[in-house]
Amino acid sequence: MKPQVESNHYFNKAYDTKERFISYWHQINEIIKLNPKTVLEIGVGNGFVSKYLKERKVNVLTLDIDKRLNPDVVGSVLNMPFSDELFDVVACYEVLEHLPFENFSEALSEIFRVSKSYAILSLPDASRVYRVYLQIPKIGIFKRLIPLPRLKNPIHKFGGEHYWEIGKVGYPLSKIIKEIQTAGFRVEKTYRVFENPYHRFFILKR
Repeated sequence: MKPQVESNHYFNKAYDTKERFISYWHQINEIIKLNPKTVLEIGVGNGFVSKYLKERKVNVLTLDIDKRLNPDVVGSVLNMPFSDELFDVVACYEVLEHLPFENFSEALSEIFRVSKSYAILSLPDASRVYRVYLQIPKIGIFKRLIPLPRLKNPIHKFGGEHYWEIGKVGYPLSKIIKEIQTAGFRVEKTYRVFENPYHRFFILKR
């Protein structure tokens, strides 16, 4: 496997949008809530998440196929050089869509193998939603994502990075969940980030 983009791809205004930083918050928060002793982050990106976790004294190890991003370990999610059940939490954010879908189950099996307790994934979800945000006096804030079904889902076209996305033809959410369950995980929760619904999170229990 070769890197799809140059290393500077992760360090520019176009990549690090406000919405992405909100996703970083969820990436970090979901890990911290589990109070793990050991964490594996698959896919370094710009290093924001792992650097923050290390400042919080979380024992996190990073893995990436791109040595230019300076991961702790250079390697592929399809064949990780770790023993079984080594990490309390394995985090893999916006990575697996960069693999052909025929490799998805293999990657999930590897994540399951090295995870001791939990895995946290995020994947792109292209299905449409309408965001409702209301601040009602004496009641509080009401936020909800309302699905907006299409008459015909779009067909995914590979543009050099994503091989597939949830909500496009051939990739319904139900199919993704089935693959996750087949790998051995139980889906404790899945949700889309309100401010960035393109990112869907999965909290998985081994």
